[in-house]
Amino acid sequence: MKKTYTILLISILIVLVANGQSVFSQNARSYILWYENPADEWMKSLPLGNGRIGAMVFGGIEKEVIALNEVTMWSGQPDKFQERPLGKTMLNDIRQLFFEGKYAEGNRAVTEFMSGTPHSFGSHVPAGDLKLDFKYPAGAVSGYKRELNLENAINTVSFKVGNILYTREYFCSNPDNAFIVRLTANKAKSLTLDVSLDMLRESVIKAVDNSLEFSGKVSFPKQGPGGVDFMGKVGVTAKDGNVSASNNKISIADATSVTIILDLRTDYNNKHYKEDCFATVNKALSQDYNRLKNKHVSDYSNLFKRVDLFFGKSEADKLPTDKRWERVKAGKEDVGLDALFFQHARYLLIAASREDSPLPANLQGIWNDNLACNMGWTNDYHLDINTQQNYWLSNIGNLHECNIPLFDYIKDLSDYGQKTARNVYGARGWAANTVANVWGYTASGQGVNWGLFPLAGTWIASHLWTHYIYTMDENYLRNKAYPILKSNAEFLLDYMVQDPKSGYLMTGPSTSPENSFRYKGNELSVSLMPACDRQLAYEAFASCIEASRILNVDDRFRDSLSIALKKLPPIMIGKNGAIQEWFEDFEEAQPNHRHTTHLLALYPFAQISPVKTPGLANAARKTIEYRLAAPNWEDVEWSRANMICLYARLFDAKKAYESVVQLQREFTRENLLTISPEGIAGAPYDIFIFDGNEAGGAGIAEMLIQSHEGYIELLPALPQQWNTGYFKGLCVRGGGEVDLKWKDGQVQDIVIKAITDNKFTFKLVNTKGNISFPKGAKDVDLQMSTENDYTYVTISLKKGQRFEMNYR
Repeated sequence: MKKTYTILLISILIVLVANGQSVFSQNARSYILWYENPADEWMKSLPLGNGRIGAMVFGGIEKEVIALNEVTMWSGQPDKFQERPLGKTMLNDIRQLFFEGKYAEGNRAVTEFMSGTPHSFGSHVPAGDLKLDFKYPAGAVSGYKRELNLENAINTVSFKVGNILYTREYFCSNPDNAFIVRLTANKAKSLTLDVSLDMLRESVIKAVDNSLEFSGKVSFPKQGPGGVDFMGKVGVTAKDGNVSASNNKISIADATSVTIILDLRTDYNNKHYKEDCFATVNKALSQDYNRLKNKHVSDYSNLFKRVDLFFGKSEADKLPTDKRWERVKAGKEDVGLDALFFQHARYLLIAASREDSPLPANLQGIWNDNLACNMGWTNDYHLDINTQQNYWLSNIGNLHECNIPLFDYIKDLSDYGQKTARNVYGARGWAANTVANVWGYTASGQGVNWGLFPLAGTWIASHLWTHYIYTMDENYLRNKAYPILKSNAEFLLDYMVQDPKSGYLMTGPSTSPENSFRYKGNELSVSLMPACDRQLAYEAFASCIEASRILNVDDRFRDSLSIALKKLPPIMIGKNGAIQEWFEDFEEAQPNHRHTTHLLALYPFAQISPVKTPGLANAARKTIEYRLAAPNWEDVEWSRANMICLYARLFDAKKAYESVVQLQREFTRENLLTISPEGIAGAPYDIFIFDGNEAGGAGIAEMLIQSHEGYIELLPALPQQWNTGYFKGLCVRGGGEVDLKWKDGQVQDIVIKAITDNKFTFKLVNTKGNISFPKGAKDVDLQMSTENDYTYVTISLKKGQRFEMNYR
């Protein structure tokens, strides 16, 4: 029985300031990755980034290597012949084959007439290496340490040669738009080194006025013709000593301190890239180093410090990061590393995706190991889960601004995708398929079995709505999100067709990425209305309907969406008791397949939940169990991170935590970057992929707080290993930030801050303790209700207000 009542409580604390003091003290520990040796390979180096420039620092003693990247370093070029014109009539003829059960013929027709024809797709590629060659006085090397401090985004290397202490600091500055290196010694005139470049792209390098200038054009024929033009500059200032430049290197002798400034730019959407490059370096060189550093730290920490996380002390807390990693690889657990992994994911997103980034994070963020770009999949934007996962952490992790370059990219996709919608499907609006680049590619990939997924654009566009429900920014919804969502919904209305047998609206031909089924002795990939399409269409229509209501626009269009929504088929359960992946209950050809796109309804959406749809939730669990139990399960970094998110939504703390550890143990390297392992999807070696870090971080957050059911649920999947701890600053739908402290698995202290005017409801477990409110506060009205074993507390807050509860 449910009981609801209103209480006037004098003992509720509401602080009417935007930055009131929390009941939580800032974590005294620093978030630091540190090592006692230099990196001897790319996957042990440490990443830096400012949203445009990326650097991987090795930390060598005599020879330092910094691998350089810039997010717009792309090969390829626009391709107006990327797709085969099809049109509505021929599309309907192909669909008829499927309606008649002629799946093999339908797949052959789709392969012949609907596969994309990329000629100059291109790839993101690395630039090359900045090299520092040092000469030291005689003496033994001792006390070596390199570290990446996540709280200030500075990579530090220090060691002694004899009695001289050498220190280096590296960072990528967003305010000054440059990569910056500071070299110091505690004995005057002890720095002697050469600065040079080892480029992976064809380049002209020349010494000009004690600096190096390098320029060229990206050429990467493996992924087709074309490529951007680029320009870079390395400038140096030194205290004491001599600086000279010749023979493509800068020589510095007998200096006490040295500052190195580097910028690299391309002509991608920038006609003034050369002038911008020179101006950036010259401006930075004119400033005091401490000013450069302080601006960087202030800018970066404004984002990073919003969230803090503590799962308790670990016996490995004092060990170097690679030693902690080795312990986990050997079978140990490390709650300190769990928290570090989460904050490292937030660090990487800040480094890869800022408001002024010209492009969003790609398959490798903004870093490039020169491996992914040489794979058949290229270092691009995969829209069948990878790019989506890159941004799963942004809103719940209190990094809303990091979404901006993704949204700008989606706007570009929506413009380019109108041609694909019109020419291939005879539809209004826009569509994009599995693979995308920076040149407007929205057609199917060459292989329809993996490349034909016209609702991939719908999936990536759903991030626009997610951002709104976390921020409640109505101006953003009206001016940026809704026009793109509406246009994609128009495509879906025109694209879908009524099944003559069932009467349901159907998508297709399409795939369930990147899986296949058996039918009459054939292994096939293409069908009509796979489960993921149904779930995506539902999400697109429902969010567009709600957005139009909020904005009070498009009544007739809203009605048409509401009618279409009712004609979608239900989410179905197959004969094996799991979520049915295709409209017909086909036999899986690859039971061990890494993709589980038919579980989008569980996460990141909320169409399936243990609370509202327990039968479907049980079926989703069976889907996961069948996949994991299949021989040779194709587990990779993103699929394991996905498991954390899925199990968190099922409230299964034990299984979610097992996947947290498995992600670290099997799919993470010494520098905590996640990898796609050798042997999966044709990879001949382990390759860094950004999505595992970000989706893994999102999954950890989902284990701690969820808000998709219309209320805030605290610690929904808390494992025993995190039995006592706290977090600060995680975000919830409706525009709130939450701090939480718990002990022995029980909530103790709760603080919520409103970033916009709204009402928030907490679902709290009834225990022997009571909810209390700090005394000395203003009067406030709130709603409280009880149902079964839960108490629901609803409060209304104004923007900037904080509300505190104690639960003992």
